Amino acid sequence: MLSRSGVAVFSVFIRSLSTFRQTGLNRLPLPDSVPVLCRRSVALCRCRLPPLPGVTRRTRSFSTNREMPKKEKVKGKPAGAGGAADAEASGPVTRDKSGAVTVTVHAKPGSKHSGITEVSAEAVGVAIAAPPTDGEANAELIRYLAEVLDLKKSHISLDKGSRSRDKLIKVDSSLGPEEVLRRLQQAAG
Repeated sequence: MLSRSGVAVFSVFIRSLSTFRQTGLNRLPLPDSVPVLCRRSVALCRCRLPPLPGVTRRTRSFSTNREMPKKEKVKGKPAGAGGAADAEASGPVTRDKSGAVTVTVHAKPGSKHSGITEVSAEAVGVAIAAPPTDGEANAELIRYLAEVLDLKKSHISLDKGSRSRDKLIKVDSSLGPEEVLRRLQQAAG
């Protein structure tokens, strides 16, 4: 005969075994080191046991009468919301969140001479007089853009696209996006 504390411990053990059964862990093979009493308890847990008297089963109840809030659909930005920031963001030369000027470049490595081929609304086309191997074209691109923008090479860095033709160049200087764009267009001729 079990004492009251023994019954309470046993009911906790049975509840943990039912959790064990619900998680699907009972299908795992038991190692030989597990005692025989535990093996029998796990075997009992694998079959359906009637509920113990005095032990209530906890269930969750979910309310079904609440509705989720609806999101408002936004079709576009209101006119004038961006102002000068929208005008600055259009084109290949923009200012990023950190305040640095970024230039979107479409590189054309392997050319005879380095030069700016075009300045479009999407990117600045740059022909690079270096092969696209071992980072030679990236180094030549940085050198050429520093020459065109009349800056030191340390002020220009490759932000994205080291192995792609589409690159993002970061310009850390006091030049604004308009001045950088003007110098690039002037070099394009």
